[in-house]
Amino acid sequence: MRKTLYLKFLLAYFIFGVFGFVIVATFVSSMTMEHLTREKADALYREATLIANTYASDLYNNETSLDTVKKQLDTLDTYLSANLWIINPSGRMVLDSQAPVDVENETVISGFDPTITAGSYYTIGNFFGSFDYDQLSVLAPITSDYTVRGYVVIHYPISNITASCNSLLNISYLMLIILFLLSMIILIFFTEMVYLPLRKITEATEQYASGNMHYEFQIDSEDEIGYLGATLSYMASEIARSEDDQKKFVANVSHDFRSPLTSIKGYLEAMLDGTIPPELHEKYLTIVLNETERLTKLTNSLLTLNNLNTKGMLLDISIFDINKTIRNTAASFEGTCKSKMIAIELILTGDELFVSADVGRIQQVLYNLLDNAIKFSHSDSIIKIETTEKHNKVFVSVKDSGIGIPKDDLKMIWERFYKSDLSRGKDKKGTGLGLSITKEIIHAHGEHINVISTEGVGTEFIFSLALAEEANED
Repeated sequence: MRKTLYLKFLLAYFIFGVFGFVIVATFVSSMTMEHLTREKADALYREATLIANTYASDLYNNETSLDTVKKQLDTLDTYLSANLWIINPSGRMVLDSQAPVDVENETVISGFDPTITAGSYYTIGNFFGSFDYDQLSVLAPITSDYTVRGYVVIHYPISNITASCNSLLNISYLMLIILFLLSMIILIFFTEMVYLPLRKITEATEQYASGNMHYEFQIDSEDEIGYLGATLSYMASEIARSEDDQKKFVANVSHDFRSPLTSIKGYLEAMLDGTIPPELHEKYLTIVLNETERLTKLTNSLLTLNNLNTKGMLLDISIFDINKTIRNTAASFEGTCKSKMIAIELILTGDELFVSADVGRIQQVLYNLLDNAIKFSHSDSIIKIETTEKHNKVFVSVKDSGIGIPKDDLKMIWERFYKSDLSRGKDKKGTGLGLSITKEIIHAHGEHINVISTEGVGTEFIFSLALAEEANED
């Protein structure tokens, strides 16, 4: 398409030029010649009629002399650049503007027939063999007492009309050439505004088709082609980002699966070959069990993310007491909190606060956020969970006073498998999927989750839920 389209446009352009010249050389030439012939014939016929009604009529009525009429014809010959005759109905020449008066040597037009004009007032030809080249001849009858006494015939060379026609055609050719050259502006415009951008787009699509999604191009245009180029570039960048995310995802999954598998394999081989004595088997089997649980947790998290990303995922929406759900979730961490000497403070709006959501998914969100808060909190610290009702929404806050999240890591914490350097040092068992799952669940509900954190001070996660309609009516 890149070459063919442009060649077709060029071919159409040159065909337009060729056909323009052909039309001017044929149809326009013929029409112009016919128009000039009719126009000249009309003018000559008016002159011939005038002569027939004046000088010639006076001559046949013996009111003027032959010499006087000859002088008048000679003058008109010069003025009209034409040959003027007065002839009898029999074809005998009476006067010829281009020959002297010779009464003794008569000239007779052999075969003269006044009906040669065939119902018109002019004819084209050699006029009964009187000329060696074509003439435009007009005939006007000389009448007296309702009788045709003779004819005034005016001959005008067709070559003169042809010359005039050629002059006009030369102007037409010149205008056509100018028009053809000016139309090149359209060709230049097409080349700059359409063809070259299309070439860039085509080349870009070829690069993308070959897998080079990082190929960059730019089209400086604000029309549809510019929009197409920008859209194509954006699509490629999104595909490239998706591919990069996929590679990162595979690398992270491989890494997080390889580490526990390596540990399990190493401990089991050491027990089999005797490197680890039987009395220590129970200790290392416990480690192997913990690593197995880690793999199970990672697998379940991946399945959860896959289900959340599936289009058309159905949530089991119901109306439930979010305060009760928070209390139950906090109670499940009682043992962990005691071992780390961490207290959970609940600041809940009312005894009951009903929301409309998937209770199982929201429990998972609360679990992930509370688990993170405990994991990164210092000993002898307090974790606050608060609910607030505002604008038909319920806002749930989970706030700790732990190590916080570095500013540069804040925008990355929602990505799958992402672990900040601080979290990696703090906890070796995390999958890096908890916050990704949390965000997907909240977005599946059509709600939002935000984070506020200061390194060394603490972190607060706030998410919203829809207030149940029953509670809103109350």
